[in-house]
Amino acid sequence: MSVTKADIAERVARSTGVTRRDALMSVETLLESIKKALEKGDKVSIVGFGTFKTKLKNSRKGRNPRTGDSIQIPDKRVAFFKPGKELRDIVNR
Repeated sequence: MSVTKADIAERVARSTGVTRRDALMSVETLLESIKKALEKGDKVSIVGFGTFKTKLKNSRKGRNPRTGDSIQIPDKRVAFFKPGKELRDIVNR
């Protein structure tokens, strides 16, 4: 089973008493804030949950699987999530 953004918004709406539309806007605002922070290279820490940040993957040599030619793969930043201790403990119960 997976949880969608709509599922999260529904849970927020039920627990806070706001409309589903307002809850969905809140969830979208939170996610958009995290995206913008990561885009700028900032770190986002949510106590009890974890930390979002970006890491740099260095350039490397790769191979085109279709032709077998060697290619240079450029540097890139990737999003990284490190769960907090509380979340790790919950998951590992």
